[in-house]
Amino acid sequence: MNKRRNIAWTLAAIAAAALALTGAADSVSDDYADQAFKRGLVTFAIARALNGVISVAQGTEVAVEPGGVGVNFTVGQILDPINDLVEQFSSVMLVATSSLGLQNILLNMTGWWGVTAALGGAVLFLIGAVWWPGGVSAGVKTLALRLFLVMAFLRFALPVLIIGTHIVFSAFLEEEHDAATAVLEATSSEIKEFNEEQTGVEPGEASSFFGKLGEAIGSSIESLDVSGRIERLKESASSASEQIVNLIVIFVMQTIILPLAFLWLFVEGLKGIASRATRIND
Repeated sequence: MNKRRNIAWTLAAIAAAALALTGAADSVSDDYADQAFKRGLVTFAIARALNGVISVAQGTEVAVEPGGVGVNFTVGQILDPINDLVEQFSSVMLVATSSLGLQNILLNMTGWWGVTAALGGAVLFLIGAVWWPGGVSAGVKTLALRLFLVMAFLRFALPVLIIGTHIVFSAFLEEEHDAATAVLEATSSEIKEFNEEQTGVEPGEASSFFGKLGEAIGSSIESLDVSGRIERLKESASSASEQIVNLIVIFVMQTIILPLAFLWLFVEGLKGIASRATRIND
């Protein structure tokens, strides 16, 4: 029984050393971390662009004169309900993007050759403690095992949580994220076009009754068109608010909840292995 356990631990140690030396997990996790960081940057840029066009719109007033009666529409009043939400979203995206950038830095640190060398030393120590002719004391075996698990944690914890988070994101969150960012981009473009568009009809010099009548009809039609566009703008703002909340939830899950969940699972797994593996001394 002890021999089988020794063989299992030897194979596990060799596999960990091979995985660290080849950098297979590092390559995959680095690619996923880079994708997540770029995705965060793009979403942050979308949030800032939306915040910018809303700020411009707050000073935009649309005036028309249907039939000589002045009517004013203040676009900023329509967008005020989501203005604070967009600013909060920008702050969330700044934190989330910074967190994703930090993951890239930490990934480079855990993949450093010194950490890999330390893991290799722990692997050799464990194999030596397991197969030393005549055996070693129980304390030495326990120390070798715990040292190996600690180094395995330091070397592979971050790649594990990045890969796990990416798998969950791709399966359940990516489609919703893409749809939400598309809505925000469309809303930003619509508000920008509305800001740039010169609405309103300047009163002209009408020399006849028919001229005045045509001017009144044209102004009324324009007023109806502006009113319709403002209603559509209200709907877009409402839809954008919903998608902003969805994106906040997505990035909180991607940068906080899922990494912590996978880190907890990894730690608990190693703790379970360590508690059972102490019987290697039996």
